[in-house]
Amino acid sequence: MRTSGLSELEAVLAVARHRSFRAAAAELDVSTSALSHAVSALEGRIGARLFNRTTRSVALSEAGAQFVESISPALSTIRQAMEQAGSHSGVPTGTLRINTSTGAANQAMSLFIEYMRRYPQMNVDIVTESKLIDIVVEGFDAGIRLHESVPQDMIAIPLGLPLRLLVLGSPEYLARHPLPQTPSDLHQHRCIRLRMPTGRIYHWELSRHGQSLEVDVPGVLTLDEPSLVLEAARAGLGLAFISQWNAAADMAAGTLVPVLQDWTPPLDGLSLYYPGRRHVPAGLRALIELIRERGGQPL
Repeated sequence: MRTSGLSELEAVLAVARHRSFRAAAAELDVSTSALSHAVSALEGRIGARLFNRTTRSVALSEAGAQFVESISPALSTIRQAMEQAGSHSGVPTGTLRINTSTGAANQAMSLFIEYMRRYPQMNVDIVTESKLIDIVVEGFDAGIRLHESVPQDMIAIPLGLPLRLLVLGSPEYLARHPLPQTPSDLHQHRCIRLRMPTGRIYHWELSRHGQSLEVDVPGVLTLDEPSLVLEAARAGLGLAFISQWNAAADMAAGTLVPVLQDWTPPLDGLSLYYPGRRHVPAGLRALIELIRERGGQPL
């Protein structure tokens, strides 16, 4: 990589985001040694150590934290100016960074496949993680989450993808236990509980005819990954509360059976969201237009 100019500053921001030279090098498509050399060269020129490095961790120094806070807005402005100038060509170029969850990424993958076929000059960087982050601070152009989780100061566009959470059990489990008829019956069942990224145990949200309930279900198994919840339910370890999209193949095969269906109405679904700023990058603007073509509208 080049060892002067904006590339060094981008290198510092990438290492600060990832807290890792290896991960930052992968994002920038350079070798770890080249990235380390660029950062060291910049530290040498400004006369300050930006990162405290050990064999196991990388953390910003006090000077590094102040440096990153100072240069981030300026680099964002420069990137926007370059993208705005490049947008006059009529063909979006550059990199689009999206933060989302694993489940949402799987559900939205067809959208990104169509996007990349339509705009082959764009690079798309999708980062999946369970926890909800500040996409502006972490350097993302946009995020994709359940609409109810989108921060209020963001512009949200629904993806138009149906979403419904279902209570599901394997035929084996349901043969050994009476079918639940009401949410209160769940207290007599083994349920597979989900731990949220915050550490809180998720309470199953059920509703019918305007009545909404949050049920703190009992269970001897608690997991923090929906795919593991699905596997445990398939094995007959208990009832699970999981999206219809994730469980579609199991329901079609008969390995999982829905119950309490009148208590599990459709939800708002997933939304793309981004900051309400004056300039929207050309690549993100193209994605928004594609979503609108597919039926999504701003909320």
